[in-house]
Amino acid sequence: MSRSSPGVARMAAILNFIADHPRQSFALTDLVRALKLSRATCHALLTGLVDVGYLYRTGDKTYVLGPALAAIGRTAAEHFSPLQVAQPEMRKLADDFDVVCGAYFLEGDTIHLRERATSARHVGYPVPLGTRMPLRWVQATSFFARNPREADAAQVRINPSPSAEQLQQLHGGMAFVRENGFIALVRRPESTSGEVSSTSGLDDPPVVPQTDLAPGNSYPLLAIMAPIYDARDRVSISLVMAGFNGVVSGAEAREAGEALAEACARISRFLIGQPTEA
Repeated sequence: MSRSSPGVARMAAILNFIADHPRQSFALTDLVRALKLSRATCHALLTGLVDVGYLYRTGDKTYVLGPALAAIGRTAAEHFSPLQVAQPEMRKLADDFDVVCGAYFLEGDTIHLRERATSARHVGYPVPLGTRMPLRWVQATSFFARNPREADAAQVRINPSPSAEQLQQLHGGMAFVRENGFIALVRRPESTSGEVSSTSGLDDPPVVPQTDLAPGNSYPLLAIMAPIYDARDRVSISLVMAGFNGVVSGAEAREAGEALAEACARISRFLIGQPTEA
């Protein structure tokens, strides 16, 4: 893991501290005390940030966020999409595991496939980009993993409602996601469909969550799903790896799931504003 420049880290600390207190202004002594910087270092950094417009020095010699930083923030808010961060991760997952990796957005009680990366073997994958489908209890394992009450509320709105057995599987799947960061979805024994997202209307997806991945066992894996969290600890995007080639071992499923979970964790850290590994 590479290390950032100490000067950059100190500048970021100043900007983050002032941004965390948007209705206050701070004198040099306030920032020195709060951030535990030397007076000379802090003064030099403040001067540089004022010079480029990232901070503004008021008449009473205190500092607030500057106009250049506000303009950057507006541009980022208007044009940034989490998909800009997710796309490279999705591309790598698709190539590394020879699958399709899709980004599904939760919009009310509908999930929307808004982006996709496809390995060479899966060019022409039958689920078209832009597909929308009703949220079912299976996908809720990822979208509501940390919010079981919201998951239960969503199931009440589903018609037909999940059975008691399905609700038990839902909560078991959510617990697995909380512990492992992903959920493996295997083919239902009675299902003949080969695609996780091939259902429409009120049909149930042809998969169930698999919460026991014994390394030596084999599983009819259709997909792996993992959540991306925002600053409110909620999930509006889940990545789904699909198109696995038949039966895989528990060890293979876990390897792919852990890679997906790590990618989603990196995207989550970026969206939350936490540092990511370089």
